[in-house]
Amino acid sequence: MTDFPQAENLIKQAILEDIGDGDHTSLATIPKEAKGKARLLIKEEGVLAGVQVAKMVFKLVDPEIIFRPFLEDGTKVLVGDIAFEVEGSSRSILTSERLVLNFMQRMSGIATQTNRLCRMIEDLPARLLDTRKTTPNMRLFEKLAVRIGGGYNHRFGLFDMILIKNNHVDFAGSIEAALRSTQNYLDKLGKKLHIEIEVRNFKELEEALNAGGFHRIMLDNFSPKELQKAIEIIDGKYETEASGGITEESLREYAETGVEFISVGALTHQIKSLDMSLRAIT
Repeated sequence: MTDFPQAENLIKQAILEDIGDGDHTSLATIPKEAKGKARLLIKEEGVLAGVQVAKMVFKLVDPEIIFRPFLEDGTKVLVGDIAFEVEGSSRSILTSERLVLNFMQRMSGIATQTNRLCRMIEDLPARLLDTRKTTPNMRLFEKLAVRIGGGYNHRFGLFDMILIKNNHVDFAGSIEAALRSTQNYLDKLGKKLHIEIEVRNFKELEEALNAGGFHRIMLDNFSPKELQKAIEIIDGKYETEASGGITEESLREYAETGVEFISVGALTHQIKSLDMSLRAIT
């Protein structure tokens, strides 16, 4: 998690949200001096994600917890596998349990689905991207899970890339106006950001190509046939990305058009968590 120094603050906020002024159930039922062990049991086949996050949760709740990982993030797991073992204060283990599972089950679900889709197009050059359709305050962990599953991250937020979408174009008045204003804005601030323009049809595609001044074209809600024609028109002048309603059933057909990137919001916002549990060792 060294790539994400903000992860610790986010986990601290999650701990505060869950524990408040104390885990009163554990405080009331478990003696202070009680020690215990527990293991993370996998109950569903998939791709494991969140081991390092789990370690951070345990250590932030109780620095004296001993964390023994048996499997790494990205491991393909089977029912009955043990991801890690923890040992220490029984109270601390119980207090950490649900938060650890919340992170790991959701992250593993995202990694599993991402990996499934990536395997479907692994022989083609298209890269699978996530979107900003994430759970508030969970984006870092959800986008990390996409990477663990073999996918790629689109922009992290509104600050690290310019993505001119249809509402920006409509409010600006035209694609040309939006692009011209964007370039003036970046020049004024001295910022260098990747610029992507979304187009909804061939008329807008023509306007974008005539205007220029961007790096990637997002072809939104184009059919595979339309997408292939658009890619031929673009002719390698700009990066290409397909988006809008692309499902597991249609993914392969879109990837076969030669498009370079395919963004799928469902990677993070329509996910079934992977089944697992933290079991006490008695």
